[in-house]
Amino acid sequence: MTATLLAGLVLAAGCGAQGGPSAEPAASSTAERPPVVSSPVASAPSTAPPNGPETVKPVGDAVNVREVRWTKAEPVSDGRKVRLTWWSGVAPCTVLDRVSVKETAKDVTITLYEGASPKAKDMSCIMIAIEKTTTVDLDKALGKRKLVDGAKR
Repeated sequence: MTATLLAGLVLAAGCGAQGGPSAEPAASSTAERPPVVSSPVASAPSTAPPNGPETVKPVGDAVNVREVRWTKAEPVSDGRKVRLTWWSGVAPCTVLDRVSVKETAKDVTITLYEGASPKAKDMSCIMIAIEKTTTVDLDKALGKRKLVDGAKR
């Protein structure tokens, strides 16, 4: 039995040295093998700003204009200005046309209007959301007045 076991081990070792379908060549080196290179994938540059929302200004010439709800409004510059933040599409397919500000003694109603730039007429538009921000001036400091989104009426 020991002779049979020894013969089986020698045979198995001999088969491994000759190589089989899954065996590597005995004298292989990295210089003989081509390096493995993954295919690079081209991607469009990111439109997302690295440090927060993209700052935009009204352009005033958009088409198909509609009201857009803002997600955040914060007083800045001692309440003399308000910074608005909202989710939008990518320019020139979606641009800020104008901002309407109506002030009363009790509240300040701010309405954002967006549309497409005339430059986007024959352009394919990607459908991704980006966060945008703009700052509007008030006639007098906000004080205790309430901020109202005019697009939520």
